[in-house]
Amino acid sequence: QVQLVESGGGLVQAGGSLRLSCVASGIIFSIPAMGWYRQAPGKQRELVAHITSGGVTNYADSVKGRFTISRDNAKNTVYLQMNSLKPEDTAVYYCNAEIIVGLTRPPKSYWGQGTQVTVSS
Repeated sequence: QVQLVESGGGLVQAGGSLRLSCVASGIIFSIPAMGWYRQAPGKQRELVAHITSGGVTNYADSVKGRFTISRDNAKNTVYLQMNSLKPEDTAVYYCNAEIIVGLTRPPKSYWGQGTQVTVSS
């Protein structure tokens, strides 16, 4: 069984920084892609950043230049470095991964439980 466990959320003042981590564990053959999404109260979940196993990244316009996604393939871990945080970044941040559990199995999407990020003004 595959699990994603996030850590690193918390309360920070505007202009501050946080680093989120997400570790995938279980029976894993490969992880083609990993990413971070967020959901603010009353809003839909949105993509924040995405990274492939080859290191190709994609960011939401609202976080470009402030957030950096990276991954350690050997540790099945993805990180999100968040700098220059703004109150509008306040949300629950979710880790997502496309994981292949066997050589002949198709990739399946998995989600973490979410970690709260609160940015005070």
